[in-house]
Amino acid sequence: MNHQTQALSKVPEVTFIFWVIKILATTLGETGGDALSMSMDLGYLLSTGIFAVIFIIAVSAQIAAQKFNASVYWITIIATTTLGTTLADFADRSLGIGYTGGATILLGLLLASLFTWHRTLGTIAVNSVSSPKAEIFYWVTIMCSQTLGTALGDWAADTESLGYGGATLIFSVALALIALTYYFTKISRTILFWAAFILTRPLGAAVGDFLDKPINNGGLELSRYSASAAIFIVIALCIFFSKQKAAQKIH
Repeated sequence: MNHQTQALSKVPEVTFIFWVIKILATTLGETGGDALSMSMDLGYLLSTGIFAVIFIIAVSAQIAAQKFNASVYWITIIATTTLGTTLADFADRSLGIGYTGGATILLGLLLASLFTWHRTLGTIAVNSVSSPKAEIFYWVTIMCSQTLGTALGDWAADTESLGYGGATLIFSVALALIALTYYFTKISRTILFWAAFILTRPLGAAVGDFLDKPINNGGLELSRYSASAAIFIVIALCIFFSKQKAAQKIH
């Protein structure tokens, strides 16, 4: 007889709808971040400060929650994507670090977060996120991945030979390859999850830039406000109708 018990984690099951909402959230992060820093002309530093406050409030509510709450979880994800957008832009452009330097630093921070998490708790599997300590590692890692993804997406999209369309295609193909690897190999599901999670962010960055950047630069020049509002409504509908469940942790 199997005496294992199951405990619910504080994050959702990783299903197809999870990835749909994640890509939408990363796209919203790009258009929303640009709306504040560019359209409202607040600049990268002030916008980063505003989004940092929102992120702290959201992640505090997420950690304080007694069980998984889809709305709180995805609001926190959106907070990381908007903060990641302005933070990466501030580092790459205002500080003059550039895409190469910024991406290298952020990759180092991401790997350090994953390494420390694994050394401390013995696993970086998302279905193990059921304690405050695990959640802190989880959200620090996500924050690093979202910021890194923004830098990578902007880097690819600003490459003259690629543009927004080429960058979107590259990251879409990379995600498709990860999906095929998931279904046809036995490579660690945890590694594949984090690889996919990281790559959805530059995909969202490229799509977001395509939506709101000037036509002369290869974008559609849509209103950042209306694009952000439309994406947010789609996310809300996905959350409402998908009825996501918490991932289960096996003890």
